[in-house]
This record gives sequence, structure tokens and C-alpha cells, in this order.
Amino acid sequence: MHNGNFDVTLRSHPQGYWLLVVTGELDHHTAPRLRGALDELPRAADTTLIVDISGLNYCDSSGIAALVTAYRRVVDPGGRLVLAGPDDEMMRLFGIVGLDELFTISPNVEEAAATLSA
Repeated sequence: MHNGNFDVTLRSHPQGYWLLVVTGELDHHTAPRLRGALDELPRAADTTLIVDISGLNYCDSSGIAALVTAYRRVVDPGGRLVLAGPDDEMMRLFGIVGLDELFTISPNVEEAAATLSA
């Protein structure tokens, strides 16, 4: 399904969290770019990450694996991760594979940030 439409941007936010914005198609061609962006995150127990997937329009099993890698990379050392903005199709996919039980999911970045500050 890959058509070259993918972008990933990681930046720190003044409120103290990291924001990873993922857009386009997350598949076996593009998942390595997501994992590469994760390498820029500090490996610390207080790392907080919001992954904005509101612009994600396709995700295959490699993409799911990359999102789980993000989760482990942040949460295993004690950090927090929230997925923000999944559409109905992504939520259906997450339900099928059980990621709706693994991830904290918010409808948008603003609510994800509120979840992290609570």
C-alpha cells in the first residue's frame, strides 16, 4: 500500500512532554523512520510522549510493531505515552489487535496533554 506519503516529526513541548507527529502511511517501508525518531528521545523514567496519529491514514503490522516499540521505549523505563487522535478505522484496528488495552488513547493532542499533567 506504500505510496511514499509519510512524515514523522519529534519535538519537545514547553509543557514538558515530547510530541511525535506521525502522518501518512505507517508500513514496513516507513516504520524504520518512526523507530529512528524514537532514538532521539531521552532514555529516562520521566519521559512523557504524545504520539499524534490524527494524520495517519494507513497502518500495517509493521506500523503496529513500531507503535509498540515506542510504547516499550518510553513506558518500560517508567515514562508515560499517550496516543492522540486515532480515527475510527485506527481504533477498530487497535481493538482487533488489543492495543486499545495497552495504550492510553485520547481524541486529540490537547486532551492527551491534559492526561499527562493529571
